[in-house]
Amino acid sequence: MPDNITEELVAVLSSKASFEFKPLFEIVLLNLRERNAASGGEEMLRLRSYEKLQGLVNQGAVTRTVNGITKKYKGVAPRMVGLKAEMKALRLEWNQKVLAKATAARR
Repeated sequence: MPDNITEELVAVLSSKASFEFKPLFEIVLLNLRERNAASGGEEMLRLRSYEKLQGLVNQGAVTRTVNGITKKYKGVAPRMVGLKAEMKALRLEWNQKVLAKATAARR
């Protein structure tokens, strides 16, 4: 199943900008709400977003820069391109499965 939070994180971090977590989360939350994909409470989404972001850091897709107490996150361009392609393919495959299941249910 596609992961909406990771998709949004990758979309936002694909820009050349770097973000602190709070503004990054606000953008991701707004995008999820626009897609009607923000389920659960805001605090739970914040926690899940932070976990997904740390996963991207551990994969090497995002760099974390620490300056005093400020942490900024920035996407690694070549890795972001690959992740976007993987997620696009996964989303397409998932949509086809859902469509096939709905078609079979109608028969």
